Amino acid sequence: MQKLNQMKEITSARRLLRSTDVGSQIAEAALVLPLVFMMLLGIYWFGRAFNIYATINHATQEGVRAGVAQTCATCGNTYILPTQGATLITNVMRASHVDPGQIQVYAPTMNFCPGWTAATACADPAANNNITMCNYVQISPPASPGPPVCGVVASFQYPYQSWLPFTSLNMQQIMLKVDVQMKGEY
Repeated sequence: MQKLNQMKEITSARRLLRSTDVGSQIAEAALVLPLVFMMLLGIYWFGRAFNIYATINHATQEGVRAGVAQTCATCGNTYILPTQGATLITNVMRASHVDPGQIQVYAPTMNFCPGWTAATACADPAANNNITMCNYVQISPPASPGPPVCGVVASFQYPYQSWLPFTSLNMQQIMLKVDVQMKGEY
């Protein structure tokens, strides 16, 4: 009988220990789960920003590539109009479900090839969906020590806003800047 009472006490002590283990597991989970959740949200929002940057960079490369490509095999190369390049960029962005209406003007300093100025080689960004696109620009850094290499440049910036609650990054807006240069094909 005494052994039976001792066994009951040991069993109830084990139950008590198990119940405190469960309580500590709940407390640990309450501390760790919000941190894991915030980390997952950070990974998602950083991945989305990287995806948008890759998309707008690719769209700009396509627009500039069309600008430097040969337009007539027998009559020499003439660049497409900057408005046509900007339209191509916005169409690629729309196809990737990125809103081109959020594009903002970003115009880095450019050196133009001899005989050209910003007034003659560039289109007004306001007429180009806020995309700065210029023909006959000296590509930097120069590809060779010889005469300047001319090409096409397109640039703009795109706002990105993440949502990370309870952090200093919540609702902060960053500007994704794109500046693509390609030398002309002659």
